[in-house]
Amino acid sequence: MSGASFSAFVAGAALGASLIIAIGAQNAFVLRQGLKREHVLAVVATCVICDVALITLGAIGFGTLIGRFPTITSIAAWAGAAFLLAYGALAFRSAMRPSSMHSEAPERVAATATSTGAVVLTTLAVSLLNPHVYLDTVVLIGSLAAQYEPAPRVLFALGAATASFAWFFALGFGARVLAPLFDRPGAWRVLDTIIGVIMWSIAVSLVIGQFR
Repeated sequence: MSGASFSAFVAGAALGASLIIAIGAQNAFVLRQGLKREHVLAVVATCVICDVALITLGAIGFGTLIGRFPTITSIAAWAGAAFLLAYGALAFRSAMRPSSMHSEAPERVAATATSTGAVVLTTLAVSLLNPHVYLDTVVLIGSLAAQYEPAPRVLFALGAATASFAWFFALGFGARVLAPLFDRPGAWRVLDTIIGVIMWSIAVSLVIGQFR
């Protein structure tokens, strides 16, 4: 790999990390699933696939399409706000009746576990029903990738995708390190409250953004 190609890869990875490593609906959801140890691989893989697909679209020039048709992001904003309000309400409800990771009987946990399909759909919602994800990946990453020649552009996009892969796997599977803390119901109460606040805050910001 030449110096220019390596620089493009590092630049893409740095930009990708700066956009991904932020408190938001997607990261909050991945963290919660990691702590619950419920369908973690499916959640992480879905997040990575979404990011890679959007980064690829940006790298091949679809950012201009998003810029020309703002209705796309507007539809995503309203749908995302509705979803985040509903998910936030569920988080607040969970905060009202928290349980520890080991307080429930195994048979009850098995009976109430969410199916893989439902979890994947929820992951897709928190990943794609946010117009900022298109601005960050398709438009911003795409516009910066366009400054490179074809070969370095591929490595720039690959760097951004690598950052996404590393972050989501670390967040999802690394969450188990915090598992002992969440043996206490109070810890779940705090986490679910924070998640609810994040979801509702983002929902409100999406709605306000549509009136500007």
